[in-house]
Amino acid sequence: MNISREYFNAIDKVAREAIPHKVVDRARRSLLDYLAVTCAGAHFQAAKIEGYYDFAMPEIGTFKAIGTGKNLVLKEAVFLNGLNAHALDYDDGTNSGIIHLGSPIFSLLIPLAQRYDKTIDEMLRAAVIGYEASFTMAVSIQPKHKALGFHATGTCGMLGATLAAAYMLGFSDEERFQAFATACVSASGMLKVLDDGSELKPYNVAKTALLSLTSLQLAKAGFKGHDDPLGGYRGFLKMMTGYENVVIKPALLNGSYAIMKSYTKPYASCRYTHPPVEAAIRLRNKYGITPDLVRDIKVETYNLAVSGHDHTEVKGAYSAKMSTPYSTAVALAYGKAGLQEFEEAVLENEMIKTLAKKVHVFSDKELSKIFPEKQSAIVTITANNGIFCERVDFPKGEPENPFTEEEFLERYESLMSYSGVSEEVYKKINEMTKNADSKISDLVSKL
Repeated sequence: MNISREYFNAIDKVAREAIPHKVVDRARRSLLDYLAVTCAGAHFQAAKIEGYYDFAMPEIGTFKAIGTGKNLVLKEAVFLNGLNAHALDYDDGTNSGIIHLGSPIFSLLIPLAQRYDKTIDEMLRAAVIGYEASFTMAVSIQPKHKALGFHATGTCGMLGATLAAAYMLGFSDEERFQAFATACVSASGMLKVLDDGSELKPYNVAKTALLSLTSLQLAKAGFKGHDDPLGGYRGFLKMMTGYENVVIKPALLNGSYAIMKSYTKPYASCRYTHPPVEAAIRLRNKYGITPDLVRDIKVETYNLAVSGHDHTEVKGAYSAKMSTPYSTAVALAYGKAGLQEFEEAVLENEMIKTLAKKVHVFSDKELSKIFPEKQSAIVTITANNGIFCERVDFPKGEPENPFTEEEFLERYESLMSYSGVSEEVYKKINEMTKNADSKISDLVSKL
C-alpha cells in the first residue's frame, strides 16, 4: 500500500470537482482576513523587519511584501509575508487540526499569483485545495503530533501550501507529486518557539512558505523524491507521530470543506485562550466585576490548552499571547483582548500583573473528552461580592458561532486602520476581492 498516493489522489479528487460558490466566497473572506492580519503584523514588528533589511539587504524586485510598502524578489516576498502573517497570532486555523491554515498558503500564493498574472478566483480555488490538504493531514496526526513538540502549521502547512501552488500553476500530475514529495522532506516546525519569551513562532510560517516555494522549484526542475514519502519506518508519518500505521482521514471530512471549518479570531492571542477570555468578558459585562473585587479566578479547560499556556509571568507580547492567565486578566479588566491589550504599556501594568497571578488554570477530564468537538472552558471568579461562573463551548469565530458580516468588516477595518492603511484603500481592496476577474497584482499594488 502506498499511503502517499492515496492521500495525494484524495486531494486530487477534491481539486477536480467543482468548488461550490459558498466555499469560494468563504475563501474570499479568508483572503481579506489574511491581508488585514499581515498588514497589522508588519506594523507590529516594523522595527525588527527594518533590522532584517539592514543585515539581509534584500534585493529590490517586483513582488509585494504585504504591509511593508516594499517590492522585493520573489523569495524575500514569500518569506516576509509568512513572517508578518503570523506575527500577531491572529490568523485563521482549526482546533481539530491544531493548525493555522491560511497564513502559509496565502503567503506563497499571492506572490506567485502576481508572477503568473492570476485572477483572484484562480488563486482562491487553489487556496481551498491547500486548506483541504493541510487540514486533512493535520487532523489525521493530531494530537500525537503536538505532543511530540511539532507545530502543525510548519509541517502539515508545508503540504497544503505546496499543493495549492502546484494546482494554481497548472503543474502536471507528476510535477505536483514530486513537489509534494519534496515538501514532505522539507516539513519542520517546533513548538519550542512558544517557550521563554521566544519571538520565533512566526518564523515557522515564514520558512514554511519559503520551503514550499523551493519544493515547487525543485519539482519543476525535474528532481524526484521518494514514491511514498509519507509511509515507511522513516517516512513523514512515522517521523511526525512515532507510528507507521497512521490512518489518514478522508478529505472533505464530515462532508464539508476544511476552509468552512476554520475559525476567525476575535482576540489577539492563542486560540486556546479564547474560551476563558470570552467567559471573562461575559462575566464582566453581566455582573460588573472589576479587578479590585477579584480574589481568585479558576479556569477549567481541556488538557491541550493547559501546558504551555498556564504561565503567569510573561516575557513580552509573544509570551502574553500564549498565556491564559494574562489573556483572561486583560479581558476582565478591559472587556476586550485586542492588539492594544498586548502592547508594552499593558504588559507592564501592575494591576494586570497582579490580576494574572490570581488566575489558575486546570485540566478538566470531561472538557478534555469533548475536545475538539467543543472548545470549552469554565471560568469561576471568586470576588468580594460573590462567586460567578460562566462556561463557553464555542468561542466567537468558530463555525458554530461565526462573525456576522458586520462584525467581520469591523475587525477587518480595525486591523487595516491599525496598520496605517487608509479607509479609501482598504475599502477598495474589499471591493476588488468581490470581482472574480480582478488580478492579484492589481489588488496587492494597493498595499
